[in-house]
Amino acid sequence: MAPNEQDAKNGELNKFLVVNIAATIILLAVFFGVMYFTMNSMLEQKISKIQITSEELDESGSSEDEIQKGIIVDLGDFILNLCDEAQKKYLKVNVAIEVTQKDTDFPKEIEAPKSGGHGHGAAPAPVDPMEAIQKEMNQFKPAIRDAVITNLSSKTSAELASAAGKELAKEQISNDINNILAGEREVLRVSFGQFIIQ
Repeated sequence: MAPNEQDAKNGELNKFLVVNIAATIILLAVFFGVMYFTMNSMLEQKISKIQITSEELDESGSSEDEIQKGIIVDLGDFILNLCDEAQKKYLKVNVAIEVTQKDTDFPKEIEAPKSGGHGHGAAPAPVDPMEAIQKEMNQFKPAIRDAVITNLSSKTSAELASAAGKELAKEQISNDINNILAGEREVLRVSFGQFIIQ
């Protein structure tokens, strides 16, 4: 091969390499540009969805928190015969209920008038709101305990062994107690603290 032909081939090879390198760089630049804008727009959409969801949670969460706060009433321990036919089974359970609050349960403290030397005696001691609520609930306690006993003793150990069976019993107890309270308060939750079947 003549040196001119060699130089021409090298020149073409150099041009080919330069064109390929330039084309690769341009394609990579376009690819990364498209990826950048795609990812950026997807991130913006996700962030806006998250912001909308958190705003909705804030709005709905605050009202749910107010609605869902209740007063816990411990009904004590129960030892019951279950409804098993083949073998006698016993249930030992601790039951507590959470009932709704009334607006009057926790009144805002009223400032006692400042003594100017004219009044005689001390101001009456403030009433503990929880004590007043417990007294109110004590009038219903015998009927509530009877409803719990009736409900749970009508179940078999197999029914109460499953989580679904326990949830059904809680729901039925809740309905029974709501009938007893007759709108005075409403049961938010029934909780089993201890649950032993023997």
